[in-house]
Amino acid sequence: MRKLCFSVLMLMMGLCAFAVQKSQNIVYINGVKYYIHTVQSGETLYSLSKSYSVNEGDIVKNNPLLKSGLKVGDNIKIPYFEEVKSKKKPMSAKKIRKTFDTHFVSKGETLYAISRKYEIPIQTIIADNPKLDPIHLRLGETILIRKKEIGSEDESGSREQWEAYRKTLNSVSEPGQAYHIVNAGETFYSLSHKFGITEEELSKLNDGLQPQNLKAGAMIKVPGNGQAETDAQSVTDSLTSLKEDIFGDRNIEEIDFRALSPSQTLNVAVMLPISRENAQPNHNYFEFYQGFLLGLDSVRVQHGYSIHVSLFNTGKECEEVERIVASDEFRSADIVIGPVYEENLYPVIRYAEKKRIPVVSPLANIEKMNSDVLFQMAPDPALKYAKISELLTPEREVTLIYTDKTDKKFEQEIMELLGDKPFHKHHYRYEHPNAVAKRVNTVSAADLTSLLGNKKDNIFVIMSDNEIDVDRVLAAIASANTSIVGRGLTEPQFMVLGNARWNRYNNIDRTIFFKDRIVFMSTYHAKRDAQVVLDFDRAYIRSFKTLPTLYSYRGYDAAKIFVPAMYNDIEYDMEGRNYTPLQTTYRFGQSEGRHNHVNQNWSKVTYNTNYTITVD
Repeated sequence: MRKLCFSVLMLMMGLCAFAVQKSQNIVYINGVKYYIHTVQSGETLYSLSKSYSVNEGDIVKNNPLLKSGLKVGDNIKIPYFEEVKSKKKPMSAKKIRKTFDTHFVSKGETLYAISRKYEIPIQTIIADNPKLDPIHLRLGETILIRKKEIGSEDESGSREQWEAYRKTLNSVSEPGQAYHIVNAGETFYSLSHKFGITEEELSKLNDGLQPQNLKAGAMIKVPGNGQAETDAQSVTDSLTSLKEDIFGDRNIEEIDFRALSPSQTLNVAVMLPISRENAQPNHNYFEFYQGFLLGLDSVRVQHGYSIHVSLFNTGKECEEVERIVASDEFRSADIVIGPVYEENLYPVIRYAEKKRIPVVSPLANIEKMNSDVLFQMAPDPALKYAKISELLTPEREVTLIYTDKTDKKFEQEIMELLGDKPFHKHHYRYEHPNAVAKRVNTVSAADLTSLLGNKKDNIFVIMSDNEIDVDRVLAAIASANTSIVGRGLTEPQFMVLGNARWNRYNNIDRTIFFKDRIVFMSTYHAKRDAQVVLDFDRAYIRSFKTLPTLYSYRGYDAAKIFVPAMYNDIEYDMEGRNYTPLQTTYRFGQSEGRHNHVNQNWSKVTYNTNYTITVD
């Protein structure tokens, strides 16, 4: 009878053990993998140990609070052990390639960002990559992306899953510690102040994470109570804010700027990365500032305005920008010129929106930030070939000239420009003149006379990305033109659509640009054949004992355009007029779906056969 009772007792204990529902909730904590199990009524340490195949002691060791017993509803960590024996046959390499795409983790990339890139559930990525630590991705780490799931998850789904993972971590976090999803614009500086610790302590808490590697959407450790910190709506709002601030989908407030009266002093904040700590000065931005100062002098002489300028050295760190924005000197600004890097704009834009003052991005093309206070001097890339499209009439014949090496980016731009318009292709092959001379009655493959002698109005586009090949093709076009004219035939009508990259080539004789009637689309043009540029150059040399650069010209333009505008045109968002301080014209407007005031004008630079340059 005693033996029977013992057997019944063991059977009942076994039934209890098998009654436990094994959790599918698995996380990494400090590099160790755990099941996160929610305690149910009737469960015991014994039943949990049997179901998860771990020792009771290991469960207690990982959950110190269990010394006082299990409590229904509590989340506990149970060590995850890979099963030694698996009935499932491993997937072959061929099957893996067929089932998955491969993603290699780039620097600072987060699991949330990868989920959004492929529009795939975070849960799927975790399930398909059992050894993946979701919050500690390693540079170059390989991640399998299930092909059938690509495009199946929307933004809200990714947010919910990333928040659920954070909530799970916080439910078992150590006392005084919590997990936080980094919001757009948050920096080491702002987070350390928010959570009451130093930047060094925040770095140490996150395994030496450096400020420059902090990314929006990352999940990091911060001080706090895990349970209290698990505010789902707060984190959902954080990720919503991340999407809105980066991609410009938030509700943008329209700002009405107020012009200053002529008697008021204009306070200008100039934010430039003049130098970084323990580094040499950045001469480009120093030259920009020098040009800006000359522009201010010109404005003072012309209008008599009172102007006060404060220069702030931003370096390249967001933390330094935040410190500047919080300073008393900065907060007196009526207009901000800079910062030059888009990633540093966030705190400046948020402050400027509250104070309702303009912010000028003097050099960068802003891709993500969207605000009615933001003015961009760089022209809109989408409008690069607007003036060229007017030339693509049915009467003109377009020929794309290829060599062995192709500039793929330029080719893509030209194909987008042409759309469904007809064009021809010609492959140019260089032949040395001596080799051609040895042949009799044979036309050289390098001879382009047939292209120019078709009695059409031609547009030639050279697709090569090789300096030597570009030089040879340009020379071949000029030679063919000379040959046709020399034989008394009708002078060919043609132009060459140039690639702005050619201006960086050192070994091309620039006179060939005039012979071939080259037309460039340029973000900026300032040549010393114009009196206004010569006058500026002389003033710059007198003041700074050196020749100006394009950065100097841009700084001058910024002062000449925006300082006078603060007394007038800013009230109208500077729309409806052209500004031409030197040779480059600026015209500001808003593109569809965007609130930034972006320069809409590209310079069409034409090299004429009479050796003059026309800028449109």
